[in-house]
Amino acid sequence: MIILDKYNLRYFYIMNFLAHIYLSGTNERIQIGNFMGDGIRGKDYKNYHNDIQIGVLLHRSIDSFTDFHPIFRQSKHRLVPKYNHFSGIIIDMFYDHFLAKEWKMYHHEDLQVFTQKFYQSLENHQDELNLKTKQLLPYLTHQNWLERYAHLTDLQQILQQMDNRFAMKSNMSESVDDLHTFYDDFQSEFHLFFKDLMIHSEKELQRLVNEFKK
Repeated sequence: MIILDKYNLRYFYIMNFLAHIYLSGTNERIQIGNFMGDGIRGKDYKNYHNDIQIGVLLHRSIDSFTDFHPIFRQSKHRLVPKYNHFSGIIIDMFYDHFLAKEWKMYHHEDLQVFTQKFYQSLENHQDELNLKTKQLLPYLTHQNWLERYAHLTDLQQILQQMDNRFAMKSNMSESVDDLHTFYDDFQSEFHLFFKDLMIHSEKELQRLVNEFKK
């Protein structure tokens, strides 16, 4: 069972972790920076190692690209009548579900191997993590969130816990029913969108790496 307390729930719901890590390439610190992106505000990223800075900036670029992409918006607008401004959060989670479920289409390593390597990277660089990530780490590793998105029962469990903790009722737990109903549509949209996002992220990553070399 995935358990989210009041703290890590607030931090967790805004992130599609698996996609951000995957799109970071193989540099551990860039992966970590991209993972921590939402928890580092404004110019605070400049207090970190250059590679972590690259990861944070890449995270922000990915988020901006995603928010304005027509396919992501198409997925999101399917949910807007029922979930309003929670729709984007839900689609982020749906898309990580498809990435986890169909991981072999995108990466040569088994998902379990990939996620365990990342967990170990976080452990190896604990002294470079921000406070939020340090607090989140035990939940992430012990409950193995990155892999469990592949299972709709776990996804619904997370959405239910989120729904219970928001002051304003979101009904997000019901969105798994919408996912079942429009599964093929969401799945197709994810793959089309993710191909574009991969191209964007690769170019942006190279641009940032070159910029930090100057």
